[in-house]
Amino acid sequence: MNEILCRDPNTVMRLARLGSMHQSRLSFMRVLTRRLAREQWRFEQTAFEIDETGQGHAVYTAHGPERSYSLIAFAHDLPPEKRSDRVIAEAWDATFTLFDGVPTADDIDRLSRNIPVQEAGRVSGSELSVSRANRSVRLWEHVVTALASGVQPDRAQIDAVGYLMRTTAVYGSGKLGAADREMIADRPEFRAPFQVEMLSVYLTRWFVMDLVQHMANCRAAATGTTAAKLDIEIARSMGIGNSTGLGMAPFLLNHPVLFNNWVAARERAIQTVRNIAEASPEDVSLFRGLVERSKITIAKWHSDHPIQIEKLAGLRSDVAKTDHYLEAHALTGMNPWDGLYRWAEDALTVEGQEWIASLMLEPYGALVDGYAEEMSADNTATFRISGAMTIGDLRGLLHEIYSWAIETDWQAPQNKARAWYVSEEKLEPRLGERFEEPIEEYEQPLAPGRDAAMLYRALAHWPDEAQVAEFLLRHPEHRHVLRRAQIVGRAPYAEIRDNTISDRVLPIDMLRCKLSFFGATQFDPRSDRWVRICMYGNAPLPFELTSENAEFWVFPNLQETAA
Repeated sequence: MNEILCRDPNTVMRLARLGSMHQSRLSFMRVLTRRLAREQWRFEQTAFEIDETGQGHAVYTAHGPERSYSLIAFAHDLPPEKRSDRVIAEAWDATFTLFDGVPTADDIDRLSRNIPVQEAGRVSGSELSVSRANRSVRLWEHVVTALASGVQPDRAQIDAVGYLMRTTAVYGSGKLGAADREMIADRPEFRAPFQVEMLSVYLTRWFVMDLVQHMANCRAAATGTTAAKLDIEIARSMGIGNSTGLGMAPFLLNHPVLFNNWVAARERAIQTVRNIAEASPEDVSLFRGLVERSKITIAKWHSDHPIQIEKLAGLRSDVAKTDHYLEAHALTGMNPWDGLYRWAEDALTVEGQEWIASLMLEPYGALVDGYAEEMSADNTATFRISGAMTIGDLRGLLHEIYSWAIETDWQAPQNKARAWYVSEEKLEPRLGERFEEPIEEYEQPLAPGRDAAMLYRALAHWPDEAQVAEFLLRHPEHRHVLRRAQIVGRAPYAEIRDNTISDRVLPIDMLRCKLSFFGATQFDPRSDRWVRICMYGNAPLPFELTSENAEFWVFPNLQETAA
C-alpha cells in the first residue's frame, strides 16, 4: 500500500478546523507531566506564610535532575470591586513568578515589591515567568464554607465550574524583564514550547488547593471547630481556569514558523498512526477505553454560547456514530486507523474528525511523542528574502498558498469589514468594525491573505524571468508579505488559509487552536472574542505524580458519573 501523506495544509489550516482542535498527547501540559514523572522530579512546599485574611506568600519548589525551579506565590485580600479579568486590571487575588532555582529571603523581599503589581513592576533574569489569578468567587466561597463546616463541598458545583482560580495572564519570554527564551531554550526540560508557563500553572494549582484549605482552617478555628480536609479526589478533579481574549489571537499570525512546527508535529503524528499496518489487541483496547473516558468529558462539557452549543450537539452526535462504527469494526484489518480516519472524514463534523484524530494518537506514545521535541522554533534565526527567486516561481508560490485570497473580492465590504488594532486605552489587540470606527489608519498587519492578493496583483505585468530583488526595489511596500510567502513555502502549516478580517471571522477559532496545543479542555466561549477554559483538570497533584498516572490523566476515570 502506498504511504499515506500528511494532510493538505489547505484542509488543515482553515479556521473552522483550527477552531475544532482538541488536546492530544503532544499538548504542552501532557508533555510536561510525562517528563516530570519520567525523570522523577521531586516537589516540596518550602514556605507558606499566609495569615487568616489570606495575605502573604508561599513557595513551591520542583527539583529536577539538574536544576530546581520555584513558584513564588503572593496571596492578596482583594476587595470585590477590584477583581477583574481584564489585562488592564491593577490588582488580583494572587500573583506569581516562576523563579530559576531556590529563592533567598532577599529574593522574596525584592519580588514582593514587584510581582503583586505585575506590569507596574520589574523583575530580573532569575524570573522565568510572571502571572496572576483571580478566584471563581462563588465556588471559592462554597468550598471554604463547606470545609469550615466540617463537610466536603458539593461535587455538582465543583464540576459545573471546574476550578477555584483562573489565570488572567501567564507571561514569559522576557516580559517585564524576565529571562528571555534564548536564555533557557537549551535546557532539556524547556525544549518543548511553553514548558515554563505550563510548570508555573501546574504548581499554581497546588498552591490554590493549599490556600483554600488554609482559609477554611482559619474560618473553622475562629469558631472553635476543625475544618474538613478537602477530599483528594475532589481536589484532583479541579484544574486552573483561564480567561483568554483577543490578545492571544494575533500570536498565531505573528509567529508563523513556531505555529507551523506545532501543527506539523501533530500532522506527522497523525500520518504516522494512519500508516500503521496492524493494530495490536492492546492498542485497540486502550483506544476503546479512552473513547469511553473521553465521552465523560464531552457529556460534562457545557457552554451557553450559540456557536459552541451547536458544535457540542454535533460532537455528541458524532460520539454516537463512532460507537456504532466501533461496534461494526474491530479495528483488526489492514491500516485500521486510516480506515477509521477516512470514515470520520466522511461521516463526522469537523469537531468530531479532530476529536478522532487526537484520540488515535493515544496508544502510540513510543511512535509519536518524539515529535514534541520538534515543536519549538529558534527565534534568533533570520529568514532573509531570497532575492534571486524568479517572479514566475513567486507567482506559483502565491497561487499554491493563497489561491483562496487571490479569488476573494477584496473590494466587497463584507470581505474587509474588520480591522485589527491595539487599543491605547486597554493596551490590548482589538478587532474593530472598519466602516463604523475611525481605526483604519491604526490597522495592524494581521490580514496576510489580503496582502498576498495585493502582491499577486502587483506582479501582473512582471515577466516570469525577472527576479524578486528587482521587484522589491520598486515596490518595497510588499516586502513583508513576500517574505511571509517564502517562509510558508518552507513551512507549509505556517499560514491560516482564511480571511482574518471578514465580517464572518471568529477569533475564538484562533484562541481555541492555540489553547488546544496547551492541552486545555472544556472550551467555553463567552463571545466570539474570548473564551474560558480549564487546565490540568484531573491531573495528579505534584506530590502524587508517578509514571503510572502522568499519561492519561486528561481522561476522567470511568467510575465518574457523567453530569
